[in-house]
Amino acid sequence: MRFRASDVAAATGGRLVGPDVEIDGAGFDSREIVPGQLFVPLVADRDGHEFIERARAAGAVAHLTSRPSGAVAGHGTAIEVDDTLRALMATAGHMRRTHFAGVVIAVTGSVGKTSTKDLALAALSASRPAHANARSFNNDQGLPTTILNTPDGTAVLVVEMGMRGPGEIARLCDIAAPHIGLVTRVAEAHGDLLGGVDGVARAKAELIDALPPYGTAILNADDPRVRAMRQRTEAAVVTFGESQDADVRIDDLRLDELARPSFALRTPWGRLDVHLAVSGRHMAANAAAALACVGVVGADLAAGAAALATIGLSPMRMELLRTASGGLLVNDCYNANPTSMRAALAALADLPATRRVALLGMMAEIPDAAEQHRAILAEAQAMGIEVIAVDTALYGIDPAEDPVAAVGSVTGGDALLVKGSRVAGMERWITALVAM
Repeated sequence: MRFRASDVAAATGGRLVGPDVEIDGAGFDSREIVPGQLFVPLVADRDGHEFIERARAAGAVAHLTSRPSGAVAGHGTAIEVDDTLRALMATAGHMRRTHFAGVVIAVTGSVGKTSTKDLALAALSASRPAHANARSFNNDQGLPTTILNTPDGTAVLVVEMGMRGPGEIARLCDIAAPHIGLVTRVAEAHGDLLGGVDGVARAKAELIDALPPYGTAILNADDPRVRAMRQRTEAAVVTFGESQDADVRIDDLRLDELARPSFALRTPWGRLDVHLAVSGRHMAANAAAALACVGVVGADLAAGAAALATIGLSPMRMELLRTASGGLLVNDCYNANPTSMRAALAALADLPATRRVALLGMMAEIPDAAEQHRAILAEAQAMGIEVIAVDTALYGIDPAEDPVAAVGSVTGGDALLVKGSRVAGMERWITALVAM
């Protein structure tokens, strides 16, 4: 997205220092700056102002600063503001309304939002110029930079929205002004911060509350808390799922030898067959939601479905790998809560294997943590899955001193799952397991 330094000053109430240059996008990590961008020095554990010179050397043509003008002398164009993060958010909100004429789709949910965002981007891109968050850039820093980095000519912008407390999604909606809001599912993630699952549902519903009357809510018909959100909006509602009354309905779901779903999808825009390149029965609902986005914006549904037959997902999300010995390894390390853990275990159980092993880290920020972890252990064992606990005793078993050694030898008949919350850092075991 192209704009001028004077546009940033107007959006933020800041003071322009230096020439009024043209800017193309924005970034807050000096190591990832692309020539032409605006550098946003955030103040956190490190003060981003320390990296202005590095960002300018990498090609940033302007930067925000909360330091006095004397501190930016010799660094070219700057916009002085009171708070760089708030200025980033204000800039993105202003540019979204003045420089982007396309459709904005916002995606949230306790589980599946990044996968649904990835699938929606692939399906939409088959017939429309589309753009979306990189990885999980779904917060106060990531969502604004996603908007500002939207390529010129984009017709559909898909923005993922995360949250850890009430009011956060509403704030992101103030920036993105979505036309379409998609809620995947409500689960226990962050429930300890929000008073349980009902509190999570209220926080996620802020997306639906923010939709304009001429917009559309895309809701999971199989989740009662999500389905109930239709009462909160005057916007049109399209539901998806396996429920018989879902507008976008999954029928005849089956899995291949790598647990990749295929199914018939019945929609208001016609029937089509869908074959996914990613593993896990639960991915069918994510794909149905993605294709609902295609239908709602009037893009080519058949082309979107065809694209899903080849697309993968963001790293560490149901990523299916082969070990050196020929075994299967599911890398689902990015995050975990009881709902996503059950889905991943079910996918492991569906893989062809004579032995199934799950290396499980803790599930963070959930209520009744000990009870929830023990329930997951019991369900895994009932599926015939051996559980190796990593760095936590919450599952009710002793954590392994060396998780890789605890797996033992791996053969071509083995299937492994590695999963835990982000704080568990479970990805550190993947390289050693793939080598087995």
